Amino acid sequence: MLTEGVLATAGIDAIAVKPTECDVSRAGDLAVETVTIDYEGREHLPDAETLTDLADDKTVRVTTPVRADGFDPLGDDERWERLPDSVGRVLVAGHPAYLTDEEKQRAVAPRLGAARDRAPDAWVGTESVERIALAVGGTQFELLSRSTERDLRALRAAGFDGEIAVYAPLVVSDDEDAILDAVGAYAARRKPVREALPADAATDATATGRARSVLSKAVRDYALVGDEDSVRTQTDRLRDAGVDTVVGYPARGIDAVAD
Repeated sequence: MLTEGVLATAGIDAIAVKPTECDVSRAGDLAVETVTIDYEGREHLPDAETLTDLADDKTVRVTTPVRADGFDPLGDDERWERLPDSVGRVLVAGHPAYLTDEEKQRAVAPRLGAARDRAPDAWVGTESVERIALAVGGTQFELLSRSTERDLRALRAAGFDGEIAVYAPLVVSDDEDAILDAVGAYAARRKPVREALPADAATDATATGRARSVLSKAVRDYALVGDEDSVRTQTDRLRDAGVDTVVGYPARGIDAVAD
């Protein structure tokens, strides 16, 4: 981890960027050593030249959904083959929003296994496939939740000594309205939060009463928020629980975390 800047002070090791939100090459200017690029559909996959240029300065990992055409190690793998050798992978089952009905029906386990054979240093996303991901091995790429610390302590206590990375939306600000505008809706999509919110409640800075109270707690369960010191306290707790790499997605945009 680099030693200067807001991201380092907050304890962030890596940044996740979304191609639909920014020019991913801008991540090369951020004070982190690792960049992960989220998958938002084949049409938004950065070109090989952009990825190669970014990998000249950073460790780059591209999220690759193993059930999707173009990345299927047991079928159409044409887009996998076009990714530069200098770019690593984050293997995931794939978000249903970016998969066709046919792709959603494909078995995850054999594809994750085959993809790991092809990319032994890949990270493996655990969302919805925790047991399969653990069986496949590799760095376990967890999505932050209210149970993350407890779950990872139990995993370490059981003897798991592999690498663990945790992904979370990031808002480095002590402005509660800014925090809710950035990640309130994200937290509200989680089932426990959705069930706790009043019907038709606002999920941004306009939330009031019980809805605001629920959201203010929820964003701290599912995201890394607060000033630099507050976020550092959260990332330190994650490391104490066994996390090796903290990956932050800048929910207010790259400019909000640039030094």
